[in-house]
Amino acid sequence: MTGLAPPLGHRLRWTFTDGLTLVGRELGKLRHAPGEIVAALIFPAVMVVLFGYVFGSAIQVPDGGDYRQYLMPGLFAMVTFSAWLGVMTRTAADACRGVMDRFRSMPMARLAVPFGQTGADLLTGLLMLAMMVGTGLLVGWQPHRGLIPTVQAFLLMIVLRYALSWVGVYVGLAVKNDQVADAMVPLGLPFTMLSNAFVPTDGMPALLRFLADWNPVSALTAASRDLFGNPGAPSGDAAWPLEHPVTTVLLWSAALLVTFVPLSLRAYTRKGR
Repeated sequence: MTGLAPPLGHRLRWTFTDGLTLVGRELGKLRHAPGEIVAALIFPAVMVVLFGYVFGSAIQVPDGGDYRQYLMPGLFAMVTFSAWLGVMTRTAADACRGVMDRFRSMPMARLAVPFGQTGADLLTGLLMLAMMVGTGLLVGWQPHRGLIPTVQAFLLMIVLRYALSWVGVYVGLAVKNDQVADAMVPLGLPFTMLSNAFVPTDGMPALLRFLADWNPVSALTAASRDLFGNPGAPSGDAAWPLEHPVTTVLLWSAALLVTFVPLSLRAYTRKGR
């Protein structure tokens, strides 16, 4: 067993080093497309203004609180969930243009390519999150429970975003081409809308309420509202995921990683055959 340790350690270092190199590649591509960076950073601000001021005047918060305080955790969850869509389109584009084939021909760790995609998305996601936090503070949102719960809420977002990015890698490798991936982007909207991110689920029809309550977006939103001390805490008859939102987010994240990391590696390996 002792003889196996050095090769395993070498493979892990190899994967990590190659993965960091590809993270740098993905970030370097953004320097040549500044419009994408600007759009990605402006989008969260537009969402805050649109939902906070346009829709907020017509929506009542269950406990009578301020709608923008209620809204911000939902917008954080929405941006977190959208991670897999961007990773999907970038992965599909690389696969369609032959970039993946060139990587396979190089002496590179197999897991390094999907690791580079997900690692780069995590860094760009942090920038988007910071932009949204700044915008939220400008419109009057703020956390109320102190530093540690606030950090815990953002860590939950980061963990779930990273897990979802592996879904994007797998789907991006599984689709036929990047046009199909682009066509699938609007399909992400129903997942975010069918949740408690913007309105309470209490008034939804039974089937829609069940789907919304078990939606990971709803769990992340509920966990964030609780950790931030924002209005919108679930009622006493809420579904289990909303009664235990932090546990639910962690379970969703673990399940996605356990499922899609090996699926992504297998799809990347088979794509070149």
